[in-house]
Amino acid sequence: QVQLVESGGGLVQPGGSLRLSCAASGSIFSIDAMGWYRQAPGKQRELVAAITGGGSTNYANSVKGRFTISRDNAKNTVYLQMNSLKPEDTAVYYCNADIEIISPYGGTYRRGYWGQGTQVTVSS
Repeated sequence: QVQLVESGGGLVQPGGSLRLSCAASGSIFSIDAMGWYRQAPGKQRELVAAITGGGSTNYANSVKGRFTISRDNAKNTVYLQMNSLKPEDTAVYYCNADIEIISPYGGTYRRGYWGQGTQVTVSS
């Protein structure tokens, strides 16, 4: 009923920039928190940045000052602007959203959704 579709990953040189997008679609009543996570080979998935429905943000220490998370509530979309990229930022990036869904049986219910992931590779 609900999908998160990510885009914007790719190969970039150290010091470069990328912008990731994640659009939610389906029977959406509202979206609360949205976030970006990443998982490098052999490592656990970790939180990169998150943004509440009211616009409050938090970041992993490793990306503070380089990455910016934002959202467009009218488009049900969350963005991650990544600047000054480093090789250690290489990972699959996943978006996550806490969504209140319109039930076909009436009312709503809430659950979390993940995108399919997009590869970011920082290399010269």
